[in-house]
Amino acid sequence: MFAKSFSSWLNRRGIHYGFVVATVTFFTMLIMAAALGLPGAMMKSFNQEFGWSVDEVSSAVALRFFLFGLMGPFAALLMERYGLKKVMCGGLFLVGTGLALATQVTALWHLFVLWGVMLGVGTGMTALVLGAVVSSRWFTKKRGLVLGIFSASTATGQLLFLPIATWLIENIGWRVSVLPIVAGCGLMAILVILLMSNRPSEVGLASYGDVSAPTTGPATATMVLNFKTPFIALADAAKTQTFWILAGTFFICGLSTSGLVQTHFITLCGDNGMDALPAASVLAMMGLFDVVGTVMSGWLSDRYDNRKLLFWYYGLRGLSLFWLPFSTFSVYGLSIFAMFYGLDWIATVPPTVKLAGAAFGKERVGMVFGWIFAAHQLGSAVAAYGAGLVRVTLLTYNPALIGAGLFCLVAAISIFWVPKIKSVKTPA
Repeated sequence: MFAKSFSSWLNRRGIHYGFVVATVTFFTMLIMAAALGLPGAMMKSFNQEFGWSVDEVSSAVALRFFLFGLMGPFAALLMERYGLKKVMCGGLFLVGTGLALATQVTALWHLFVLWGVMLGVGTGMTALVLGAVVSSRWFTKKRGLVLGIFSASTATGQLLFLPIATWLIENIGWRVSVLPIVAGCGLMAILVILLMSNRPSEVGLASYGDVSAPTTGPATATMVLNFKTPFIALADAAKTQTFWILAGTFFICGLSTSGLVQTHFITLCGDNGMDALPAASVLAMMGLFDVVGTVMSGWLSDRYDNRKLLFWYYGLRGLSLFWLPFSTFSVYGLSIFAMFYGLDWIATVPPTVKLAGAAFGKERVGMVFGWIFAAHQLGSAVAAYGAGLVRVTLLTYNPALIGAGLFCLVAAISIFWVPKIKSVKTPA
Protein backbone atom coordinates (compact mmCIF):
# COMPACT_ATOMS: atom_id res chain seq x y z
CA MET A 1 0.00 0.00 0.00
CA PHE A 2 1.62 3.22 -1.20
CA ALA A 3 -0.02 5.40 1.46
CA LYS A 4 1.29 3.25 4.31
CA SER A 5 4.86 3.14 3.02
CA PHE A 6 4.80 6.88 2.27
CA SER A 7 3.43 7.54 5.76
CA SER A 8 6.29 5.56 7.31
CA TRP A 9 8.82 7.49 5.24
CA LEU A 10 7.34 10.82 6.35
CA ASN A 11 7.01 9.74 9.98
CA ARG A 12 10.73 9.01 10.16
CA ARG A 13 11.26 12.63 9.14
CA GLY A 14 8.86 14.00 11.73
CA ILE A 15 5.96 14.73 9.33
CA HIS A 16 2.50 13.43 10.21
CA TYR A 17 0.64 11.80 7.31
CA GLY A 18 -2.50 13.72 8.25
CA PHE A 19 -1.06 16.74 6.44
CA VAL A 20 -0.86 14.73 3.20
CA VAL A 21 -4.47 13.62 3.61
CA ALA A 22 -5.47 17.21 4.37
CA THR A 23 -3.67 18.49 1.25
CA VAL A 24 -5.41 15.99 -1.04
CA THR A 25 -8.74 16.80 0.61
CA PHE A 26 -8.20 20.54 0.17
CA PHE A 27 -7.49 20.31 -3.55
CA THR A 28 -10.39 17.93 -4.14
CA MET A 29 -12.75 20.37 -2.46
CA LEU A 30 -11.14 23.20 -4.43
CA ILE A 31 -11.96 21.51 -7.76
CA MET A 32 -15.53 20.92 -6.62
CA ALA A 33 -15.89 24.56 -5.62
CA ALA A 34 -14.67 25.61 -9.05
CA ALA A 35 -17.31 23.39 -10.67
CA LEU A 36 -20.03 24.92 -8.49
CA GLY A 37 -19.05 28.45 -9.50
CA LEU A 38 -19.15 27.93 -13.27
CA PRO A 39 -22.92 28.27 -14.00
CA GLY A 40 -23.00 31.83 -12.68
CA ALA A 41 -20.55 32.83 -15.42
CA MET A 42 -22.51 31.04 -18.16
CA MET A 43 -26.04 32.45 -17.81
CA LYS A 44 -25.44 35.09 -20.48
CA SER A 45 -23.99 32.50 -22.89
CA PHE A 46 -26.97 30.17 -22.44
CA ASN A 47 -29.36 33.04 -23.04
CA GLN A 48 -27.55 34.09 -26.22
CA GLU A 49 -27.15 30.59 -27.69
CA PHE A 50 -30.33 28.82 -26.55
CA GLY A 51 -32.65 31.63 -25.49
CA TRP A 52 -32.97 30.28 -21.93
CA SER A 53 -33.94 32.96 -19.39
CA VAL A 54 -32.18 33.61 -16.10
CA ASP A 55 -34.92 31.94 -14.07
CA GLU A 56 -34.86 28.81 -16.30
CA VAL A 57 -31.11 28.38 -15.89
CA SER A 58 -31.43 29.25 -12.21
CA SER A 59 -33.90 26.39 -11.72
CA ALA A 60 -31.25 23.89 -12.89
CA VAL A 61 -28.74 25.54 -10.57
CA ALA A 62 -31.28 25.34 -7.73
CA LEU A 63 -31.67 21.58 -8.31
CA ARG A 64 -27.89 21.23 -8.14
CA PHE A 65 -27.74 23.12 -4.83
CA PHE A 66 -30.57 21.02 -3.41
CA LEU A 67 -28.96 17.68 -4.32
CA PHE A 68 -25.56 19.03 -3.26
CA GLY A 69 -26.92 19.59 0.23
CA LEU A 70 -29.12 16.49 0.38
CA MET A 71 -26.07 14.30 -0.28
CA GLY A 72 -24.38 15.60 2.90
CA PRO A 73 -25.65 13.11 5.51
CA PHE A 74 -25.55 10.23 3.01
CA ALA A 75 -22.03 11.19 1.99
CA ALA A 76 -21.04 10.78 5.65
CA LEU A 77 -22.68 7.34 5.61
CA LEU A 78 -20.88 6.38 2.39
CA MET A 79 -17.56 7.54 3.83
CA GLU A 80 -18.09 5.36 6.90
CA ARG A 81 -19.19 2.34 4.88
CA TYR A 82 -17.01 2.46 1.76
CA GLY A 83 -14.15 4.73 2.75
CA LEU A 84 -12.96 8.18 1.77
CA LYS A 85 -11.08 7.04 -1.32
CA LYS A 86 -14.06 5.43 -3.10
CA VAL A 87 -16.42 8.28 -2.25
CA MET A 88 -13.99 10.98 -3.40
CA CYS A 89 -13.24 9.16 -6.67
CA GLY A 90 -16.95 8.66 -7.29
CA GLY A 91 -17.63 12.35 -6.79
CA LEU A 92 -14.76 13.41 -9.05
CA PHE A 93 -15.97 11.04 -11.79
CA LEU A 94 -19.54 12.39 -11.66
CA VAL A 95 -18.43 16.02 -11.76
CA GLY A 96 -15.82 15.55 -14.50
CA THR A 97 -18.20 13.51 -16.66
CA GLY A 98 -21.12 15.87 -16.07
CA LEU A 99 -19.08 18.92 -17.08
CA ALA A 100 -17.64 17.21 -20.15
CA LEU A 101 -21.05 16.03 -21.38
CA ALA A 102 -22.57 19.46 -20.69
CA THR A 103 -20.61 20.86 -23.62
CA GLN A 104 -23.04 18.94 -25.87
CA VAL A 105 -26.33 20.21 -24.41
CA THR A 106 -29.08 21.22 -26.81
CA ALA A 107 -32.13 21.28 -24.51
CA LEU A 108 -32.83 22.63 -21.04
CA TRP A 109 -33.53 19.16 -19.61
CA HIS A 110 -29.96 18.19 -20.52
CA LEU A 111 -28.79 20.91 -18.17
CA PHE A 112 -31.02 19.56 -15.41
CA VAL A 113 -29.58 16.05 -15.75
CA LEU A 114 -25.91 16.97 -16.19
CA TRP A 115 -25.51 20.09 -14.06
CA GLY A 116 -28.51 19.62 -11.78
CA VAL A 117 -28.24 15.92 -10.95
CA MET A 118 -24.66 14.81 -11.77
CA LEU A 119 -22.95 17.93 -10.44
CA GLY A 120 -25.29 18.10 -7.46
CA VAL A 121 -24.65 14.52 -6.39
CA GLY A 122 -20.93 14.56 -7.29
CA THR A 123 -20.08 17.77 -5.47
CA GLY A 124 -22.30 16.72 -2.54
CA MET A 125 -20.15 13.62 -2.06
CA THR A 126 -17.05 15.78 -1.55
CA ALA A 127 -18.43 18.92 0.07
CA LEU A 128 -17.83 20.42 3.51
CA VAL A 129 -18.97 17.16 5.11
CA LEU A 130 -15.77 15.62 3.72
CA GLY A 131 -13.77 18.37 5.42
CA ALA A 132 -15.61 17.80 8.70
CA VAL A 133 -14.97 14.04 8.59
CA VAL A 134 -11.28 14.34 7.64
CA SER A 135 -10.52 17.01 10.23
CA SER A 136 -12.32 15.03 12.97
CA ARG A 137 -10.55 11.75 12.13
CA TRP A 138 -7.04 13.00 11.42
CA PHE A 139 -6.59 16.00 13.74
CA THR A 140 -6.95 16.40 17.49
CA LYS A 141 -4.65 19.42 17.63
CA LYS A 142 -5.29 22.30 15.19
CA ARG A 143 -8.64 20.80 14.13
CA GLY A 144 -10.38 24.16 13.86
CA LEU A 145 -7.55 25.64 11.79
CA VAL A 146 -7.55 22.66 9.41
CA LEU A 147 -11.31 22.89 9.01
CA GLY A 148 -10.94 26.60 8.29
CA ILE A 149 -8.43 25.81 5.54
CA PHE A 150 -10.79 23.21 4.07
CA SER A 151 -13.61 25.74 4.12
CA ALA A 152 -11.38 28.27 2.38
CA SER A 153 -11.06 25.86 -0.56
CA THR A 154 -14.46 27.13 -1.69
CA ALA A 155 -13.10 30.64 -2.07
CA THR A 156 -9.78 29.44 -3.47
CA GLY A 157 -11.54 27.43 -6.18
CA GLN A 158 -13.48 30.50 -7.18
CA LEU A 159 -10.36 32.68 -6.97
CA LEU A 160 -8.34 30.44 -9.29
CA PHE A 161 -10.90 29.27 -11.82
CA LEU A 162 -13.71 31.80 -12.20
CA PRO A 163 -11.70 34.64 -13.80
CA ILE A 164 -9.99 32.09 -16.07
CA ALA A 165 -13.35 30.55 -17.01
CA THR A 166 -14.86 33.98 -17.67
CA TRP A 167 -11.93 34.95 -19.92
CA LEU A 168 -12.33 31.69 -21.84
CA ILE A 169 -16.08 32.29 -22.21
CA GLU A 170 -15.55 35.83 -23.45
CA ASN A 171 -12.72 35.02 -25.87
CA ILE A 172 -13.12 31.39 -26.99
CA GLY A 173 -16.49 30.03 -25.88
CA TRP A 174 -18.27 28.62 -22.86
CA ARG A 175 -17.60 25.00 -23.83
CA VAL A 176 -13.84 25.46 -23.54
CA SER A 177 -14.19 26.96 -20.06
CA VAL A 178 -15.05 23.59 -18.49
CA LEU A 179 -11.86 21.88 -19.67
CA PRO A 180 -9.52 23.03 -16.83
CA ILE A 181 -11.92 21.63 -14.24
CA VAL A 182 -12.44 18.37 -16.13
CA ALA A 183 -8.66 17.94 -16.27
CA GLY A 184 -8.42 18.83 -12.56
CA CYS A 185 -10.96 16.13 -11.70
CA GLY A 186 -8.86 13.52 -13.52
CA LEU A 187 -5.65 14.61 -11.82
CA MET A 188 -7.19 14.63 -8.35
CA ALA A 189 -8.70 11.17 -8.87
CA ILE A 190 -5.17 9.81 -9.46
CA LEU A 191 -3.84 11.52 -6.31
CA VAL A 192 -6.76 10.26 -4.24
CA ILE A 193 -6.11 6.68 -5.36
CA LEU A 194 -2.41 6.96 -4.50
CA LEU A 195 -2.42 9.00 -1.30
CA MET A 196 -5.75 8.92 0.56
CA SER A 197 -6.26 6.80 3.64
CA ASN A 198 -9.48 6.49 5.61
CA ARG A 199 -8.16 6.75 9.15
CA PRO A 200 -4.82 7.25 10.93
CA SER A 201 -5.03 3.67 12.22
CA GLU A 202 -4.72 2.33 8.66
CA VAL A 203 -1.20 3.71 8.44
CA GLY A 204 -0.29 2.92 12.04
CA LEU A 205 -0.77 6.40 13.47
CA ALA A 206 -2.90 8.25 15.97
CA SER A 207 -4.55 11.49 14.88
CA TYR A 208 -2.29 14.54 14.87
CA GLY A 209 -1.94 15.84 18.42
CA ASP A 210 -3.42 12.71 20.02
CA VAL A 211 -1.15 11.59 22.85
CA SER A 212 -2.57 8.04 22.97
CA ALA A 213 -0.65 5.19 21.38
CA PRO A 214 -1.35 4.58 17.67
CA THR A 215 -3.33 1.54 16.63
CA THR A 216 -2.58 -0.74 13.72
CA GLY A 217 -5.99 -1.90 12.57
CA PRO A 218 -9.17 -0.31 11.27
CA ALA A 219 -11.38 1.47 13.73
CA THR A 220 -14.29 -0.45 15.13
CA ALA A 221 -17.64 0.96 14.15
CA THR A 222 -19.63 2.27 17.07
CA MET A 223 -23.01 2.00 15.35
CA VAL A 224 -24.68 -0.05 12.65
CA LEU A 225 -24.40 1.65 9.28
CA ASN A 226 -27.22 1.36 6.77
CA PHE A 227 -29.58 3.58 4.79
CA LYS A 228 -31.59 4.31 7.94
CA THR A 229 -28.58 5.57 9.91
CA PRO A 230 -28.65 9.19 8.67
CA PHE A 231 -32.37 9.39 9.44
CA ILE A 232 -31.79 7.99 12.94
CA ALA A 233 -29.08 10.62 13.47
CA LEU A 234 -31.50 13.29 12.19
CA ALA A 235 -34.32 12.09 14.45
CA ASP A 236 -32.06 12.23 17.51
CA ALA A 237 -30.60 15.62 16.63
CA ALA A 238 -34.01 17.09 15.78
CA LYS A 239 -35.08 16.64 19.41
CA THR A 240 -32.70 19.44 20.40
CA GLN A 241 -33.02 23.19 20.02
CA THR A 242 -29.35 23.41 19.06
CA PHE A 243 -29.90 21.44 15.85
CA TRP A 244 -32.73 23.67 14.66
CA ILE A 245 -30.82 26.87 15.42
CA LEU A 246 -27.71 25.64 13.61
CA ALA A 247 -29.75 24.32 10.66
CA GLY A 248 -31.77 27.54 10.46
CA THR A 249 -28.76 29.84 10.56
CA PHE A 250 -26.94 27.67 8.03
CA PHE A 251 -30.02 27.87 5.77
CA ILE A 252 -29.60 31.63 5.91
CA CYS A 253 -25.88 31.22 5.25
CA GLY A 254 -26.60 29.41 1.98
CA LEU A 255 -29.40 31.83 1.12
CA SER A 256 -27.04 34.80 1.41
CA THR A 257 -23.89 33.36 -0.25
CA SER A 258 -23.68 30.65 -2.90
CA GLY A 259 -27.35 30.75 -3.90
CA LEU A 260 -27.50 34.53 -4.21
CA VAL A 261 -24.10 36.13 -4.81
CA GLN A 262 -22.12 33.29 -6.34
CA THR A 263 -24.95 32.44 -8.75
CA HIS A 264 -26.22 35.89 -9.68
CA PHE A 265 -23.40 38.37 -9.06
CA ILE A 266 -22.11 38.49 -12.66
CA THR A 267 -25.64 38.98 -14.01
CA LEU A 268 -26.29 41.62 -11.31
CA CYS A 269 -23.19 43.52 -12.36
CA GLY A 270 -24.22 43.23 -16.01
CA ASP A 271 -27.57 44.82 -15.13
CA ASN A 272 -25.61 47.76 -13.70
CA GLY A 273 -23.26 48.27 -16.65
CA MET A 274 -20.28 46.12 -15.63
CA ASP A 275 -18.86 43.54 -18.04
CA ALA A 276 -18.52 39.88 -17.09
CA LEU A 277 -14.73 39.78 -16.72
CA PRO A 278 -14.47 42.71 -14.24
CA ALA A 279 -17.42 41.23 -12.33
CA ALA A 280 -15.66 37.87 -12.13
CA SER A 281 -12.56 39.68 -10.89
CA VAL A 282 -14.60 41.19 -8.04
CA LEU A 283 -15.78 37.68 -7.15
CA ALA A 284 -12.14 36.58 -7.19
CA MET A 285 -11.34 39.48 -4.84
CA MET A 286 -14.05 38.20 -2.50
CA GLY A 287 -12.42 34.80 -2.74
CA LEU A 288 -9.07 36.25 -1.74
CA PHE A 289 -10.55 37.95 1.32
CA ASP A 290 -12.49 34.79 2.17
CA VAL A 291 -9.32 32.67 2.20
CA VAL A 292 -7.95 35.00 4.88
CA GLY A 293 -11.24 35.27 6.76
CA THR A 294 -12.04 31.57 6.81
CA VAL A 295 -8.57 30.42 7.87
CA MET A 296 -8.62 33.06 10.62
CA SER A 297 -12.10 31.88 11.58
CA GLY A 298 -10.77 28.36 12.06
CA TRP A 299 -7.99 29.72 14.27
CA LEU A 300 -10.42 31.87 16.26
CA SER A 301 -12.91 29.00 16.67
CA ASP A 302 -10.27 27.08 18.65
CA ARG A 303 -9.96 29.98 21.11
CA TYR A 304 -13.14 32.03 21.48
CA ASP A 305 -16.89 31.68 21.93
CA ASN A 306 -18.11 30.37 18.58
CA ARG A 307 -21.52 31.97 19.03
CA LYS A 308 -19.98 35.44 19.26
CA LEU A 309 -17.97 34.75 16.11
CA LEU A 310 -21.12 33.76 14.23
CA PHE A 311 -22.92 36.86 15.52
CA TRP A 312 -20.29 39.10 13.93
CA TYR A 313 -20.07 37.03 10.72
CA TYR A 314 -23.80 37.08 10.01
CA GLY A 315 -24.19 40.68 11.14
CA LEU A 316 -21.41 42.02 8.90
CA ARG A 317 -22.68 39.95 5.98
CA GLY A 318 -26.16 41.40 6.37
CA LEU A 319 -24.80 44.96 6.43
CA SER A 320 -22.68 44.32 3.35
CA LEU A 321 -25.75 43.04 1.43
CA PHE A 322 -27.62 46.22 2.41
CA TRP A 323 -24.70 48.20 1.00
CA LEU A 324 -24.47 46.40 -2.35
CA PRO A 325 -27.48 47.99 -4.14
CA PHE A 326 -26.12 51.43 -3.19
CA SER A 327 -22.49 50.76 -4.11
CA THR A 328 -23.00 52.40 -7.56
CA PHE A 329 -21.12 49.33 -8.89
CA SER A 330 -17.97 51.37 -9.11
CA VAL A 331 -14.53 49.93 -8.39
CA TYR A 332 -14.49 51.74 -5.04
CA GLY A 333 -17.98 50.68 -4.00
CA LEU A 334 -17.58 47.04 -5.00
CA SER A 335 -14.17 46.87 -3.34
CA ILE A 336 -15.76 47.82 -0.01
CA PHE A 337 -18.40 45.15 -0.54
CA ALA A 338 -15.83 42.52 -1.58
CA MET A 339 -13.76 43.15 1.53
CA PHE A 340 -16.53 42.93 4.16
CA TYR A 341 -18.58 40.28 2.40
CA GLY A 342 -15.58 38.21 1.36
CA LEU A 343 -14.04 38.06 4.84
CA ASP A 344 -16.97 36.04 6.19
CA TRP A 345 -18.33 34.27 3.09
CA ILE A 346 -17.47 30.77 4.40
CA ALA A 347 -16.12 31.88 7.78
CA THR A 348 -19.33 30.56 9.36
CA VAL A 349 -18.30 26.93 8.76
CA PRO A 350 -15.63 26.31 11.45
CA PRO A 351 -17.70 27.74 14.35
CA THR A 352 -20.81 25.89 13.14
CA VAL A 353 -18.96 22.55 12.95
CA LYS A 354 -17.39 23.16 16.36
CA LEU A 355 -20.80 23.87 17.91
CA ALA A 356 -22.28 20.77 16.23
CA GLY A 357 -19.38 18.63 17.43
CA ALA A 358 -19.77 19.85 21.00
CA ALA A 359 -23.52 19.21 20.93
CA PHE A 360 -23.68 15.85 19.13
CA GLY A 361 -20.28 14.21 19.66
CA LYS A 362 -17.35 13.22 17.47
CA GLU A 363 -18.92 9.98 16.21
CA ARG A 364 -22.11 11.58 14.91
CA VAL A 365 -20.89 15.02 13.90
CA GLY A 366 -20.38 13.96 10.26
CA MET A 367 -23.99 12.89 9.73
CA VAL A 368 -25.54 15.60 11.88
CA PHE A 369 -23.49 18.29 10.17
CA GLY A 370 -24.54 16.66 6.89
CA TRP A 371 -28.15 17.51 7.70
CA ILE A 372 -27.18 21.01 8.83
CA PHE A 373 -25.30 21.41 5.55
CA ALA A 374 -28.40 20.15 3.70
CA ALA A 375 -30.25 23.11 5.22
CA HIS A 376 -27.46 25.38 3.92
CA GLN A 377 -27.91 24.09 0.39
CA LEU A 378 -31.69 24.26 0.61
CA GLY A 379 -31.21 27.94 1.36
CA SER A 380 -28.86 28.16 -1.63
CA ALA A 381 -31.48 26.53 -3.86
CA VAL A 382 -34.20 28.92 -2.66
CA ALA A 383 -31.99 31.94 -3.37
CA ALA A 384 -30.69 30.62 -6.71
CA TYR A 385 -34.20 30.21 -8.09
CA GLY A 386 -35.92 32.94 -6.07
CA ALA A 387 -33.44 35.70 -6.93
CA GLY A 388 -33.67 34.76 -10.62
CA LEU A 389 -37.46 34.91 -10.43
CA VAL A 390 -37.32 38.29 -8.64
CA ARG A 391 -35.02 39.66 -11.35
CA VAL A 392 -37.26 38.45 -14.19
CA THR A 393 -40.46 39.67 -12.48
CA LEU A 394 -39.28 43.01 -11.04
CA LEU A 395 -36.31 43.65 -13.37
CA THR A 396 -34.02 44.15 -10.38
CA TYR A 397 -32.20 42.03 -7.78
CA ASN A 398 -32.54 44.65 -5.04
CA PRO A 399 -35.45 43.05 -3.10
CA ALA A 400 -33.54 39.75 -2.99
CA LEU A 401 -30.41 41.47 -1.66
CA ILE A 402 -32.26 43.42 1.03
CA GLY A 403 -34.27 40.35 2.05
CA ALA A 404 -31.11 38.24 2.39
CA GLY A 405 -29.52 40.98 4.50
CA LEU A 406 -32.48 40.98 6.89
CA PHE A 407 -32.30 37.19 7.27
CA CYS A 408 -28.60 37.52 8.15
CA LEU A 409 -29.46 39.85 11.03
CA VAL A 410 -32.01 37.29 12.26
CA ALA A 411 -29.29 34.60 12.18
CA ALA A 412 -26.88 36.85 14.08
CA ILE A 413 -29.32 37.23 16.96
CA SER A 414 -30.72 33.70 17.07
CA ILE A 415 -27.30 32.00 17.34
CA PHE A 416 -27.17 32.91 21.05
CA TRP A 417 -29.90 30.32 21.71
CA VAL A 418 -27.21 27.67 21.13
CA PRO A 419 -25.47 26.65 24.40
CA LYS A 420 -21.91 27.88 24.80
CA ILE A 421 -19.11 25.32 24.38
CA LYS A 422 -17.74 24.70 27.87
CA SER A 423 -14.10 24.73 26.81
CA VAL A 424 -13.19 26.52 23.59
CA LYS A 425 -9.49 27.04 24.32
CA THR A 426 -8.22 23.80 22.85
CA PRO A 427 -4.50 23.28 22.15
CA ALA A 428 -3.22 25.29 19.21
